[in-house]
Amino acid sequence: MKPIERVKEFLNNQKVKLEVIEFPEGATETCELAAQALGVEPAQIAKTLLFVGKKSNVLVVTCGDEKVDTKKLKNYFGDKFRFARAEEVEELTGFPPGGVCPFAVKNKIPIVIDKSIKRFPVVYAAAGNAGSAVPVTLEQLLEVTKGQYLDVC
Repeated sequence: MKPIERVKEFLNNQKVKLEVIEFPEGATETCELAAQALGVEPAQIAKTLLFVGKKSNVLVVTCGDEKVDTKKLKNYFGDKFRFARAEEVEELTGFPPGGVCPFAVKNKIPIVIDKSIKRFPVVYAAAGNAGSAVPVTLEQLLEVTKGQYLDVC
């Protein structure tokens, strides 16, 4: 099953009803391209980033204009983290870089929703490939990911 199909199937089984928007493949693989395709500012694009530690991994969802502070991640999770390599991203999440969705993740990985997401009534997360987006509110994101709301940027 293609990653975007896995996301759609996951969303069909949720109480929260979210819709996947599809573009030509690659049209939304960076924050800037996604923002341009959606007609919003880059900050409104929700980046889902994988960080790998010695003992654990964590997915962080943050606004497109934010940078994750790995020292803050270490304070919360007690592990030293680094940004994942492309092959690790696909192996651990089941999504290619540029299309990582914060839900329907292949392996169980703790998910952190950074407080920066609260700045917008709606953000746009990738939906499994570099040509997709899901408009989602902070509350919906917390519900479908079962993530933790923390300050990690």
